[in-house]
Amino acid sequence: MKILVTGAAGFIGFYATRRLLSAGHEVVGIDNLNDYYDVRLKHARLGLLEQDCGFRFVQLNLADRRVMAELFATERFDLVLHLGAQAGVRYSLENPFAYLDSNLTGMLTVLEGCRHNGVKHLVYASSSSVYGSNTKLPFAVEDRVDTPVSLYAATKKADELMAHTYAHLYGFPITGLRFFTVYGPWGRPDMAYFKFADAISAGRPIDVYNHGDMQRDFTYIDDIVDGIEAIVSRPPAAASDQVPHRVYNLGHNHPEQLLDMICLLESFLGIEAKKNFLPMQPGDVYSTYADISETVRDYGFSPKTSLKQGLRQFSEWYREYRCSNESSMHANFRA
Repeated sequence: MKILVTGAAGFIGFYATRRLLSAGHEVVGIDNLNDYYDVRLKHARLGLLEQDCGFRFVQLNLADRRVMAELFATERFDLVLHLGAQAGVRYSLENPFAYLDSNLTGMLTVLEGCRHNGVKHLVYASSSSVYGSNTKLPFAVEDRVDTPVSLYAATKKADELMAHTYAHLYGFPITGLRFFTVYGPWGRPDMAYFKFADAISAGRPIDVYNHGDMQRDFTYIDDIVDGIEAIVSRPPAAASDQVPHRVYNLGHNHPEQLLDMICLLESFLGIEAKKNFLPMQPGDVYSTYADISETVRDYGFSPKTSLKQGLRQFSEWYREYRCSNESSMHANFRA
């Protein structure tokens, strides 16, 4: 099939695109390559994707209505995997308008493109952040998600509402995926585990919020992509009284203590972290914990990678990536 992947230079987009290419699909990847984090990492991911003749990359902004409409009309995609968005909870406190453009207008241009061009299935990224101040654990898809604690979370909830509306009005199948703390090699440098690795390796203190008393349902990237691959190929069917829109949790179903994650990183990097304990930050939540029973029931989703295994693989990749970056910077300096 011919598949559009938005955010293809991003962390999850990169891995999902590789999996789709390996299954024999043709993939057109788009990304705006913004500088929210080191663009060199995005280019490195794209460099690996472009080694496959089934992949083409187009740099554009999701919020550009005219260009997005032209892309859909010209390419006539079978499926769309919409992973492009402005990520980050804390960044949304500093740059709120970036979330309006990427996460709201960008979602609408994708929905309109699918509506007008016969796309058979749209799968889009939501987030565990939509559960907001929900205190019931684990988080289940039927829980109310009306109390977001960050603008990022509010935009993701809005995406789900827009998706439901379009599925209701126009009848094409749409599936939303609430990701839970995705990590692994080639990950996002703004995520805690990656920032901690940077700081620990450089001998800088790490900021540990809520004095370390936090839990996250860390989910390894390969497990996430297993779920995506299964769901993309099987659109939700609508019963007579329902619209063809479903939302699923993709998480590990096993929350871990933040301090335990730090301890594992210290072990794999061989360096003890200097910890700067701080209070809870605005927009943060105490715990995330995915109820994946519906994803297991409908798609056989089964995360297999423990936090210890996943962080070991990340740490091995991180050391190589850091060394290659330092060598590159030294070479540029000498030149």
